[in-house]
Amino acid sequence: MEITSGKKLQCVVVTPEKAVLDATVDFVALPMFDGELGVLPGRAPLIGRLGPGELRTQRSGQIQRYFVDGGFAQVRADVVTVLTAKAQKAEELNLEAANRALEAAHGAAHTPEAQETQRKAQERARAQRRIAEKVQDGGRTASSH
Repeated sequence: MEITSGKKLQCVVVTPEKAVLDATVDFVALPMFDGELGVLPGRAPLIGRLGPGELRTQRSGQIQRYFVDGGFAQVRADVVTVLTAKAQKAEELNLEAANRALEAAHGAAHTPEAQETQRKAQERARAQRRIAEKVQDGGRTASSH
């Protein structure tokens, strides 16, 4: 699906170390903690919590994918600002490393805190694996739009 209109969005993704992305785009898909949110120019202001997952941008039909490790997103005046602990271009993800991380996160957890840490590690590894698989598949998986 190609999105085109005269208006554009500015998408800024920032981690504690650096600005990972600062680009003018047509569309942004955000991995909110409770599902995906698509943002087009003119969207009402919003502040929301992100979950680990795929952030996608589209510009002139070209899709860029990033893994973001939770955080917060703000949409205001056609600017999408993402603050996250970690953001990585999809092409930089390693499918084997994501699979190893997922396997490592399946060990026994004996306390509620350890179980929550384990759940988050599994969620993070699954998200990285999904994104890495899309890159290897050329973005043609059934869940890509």
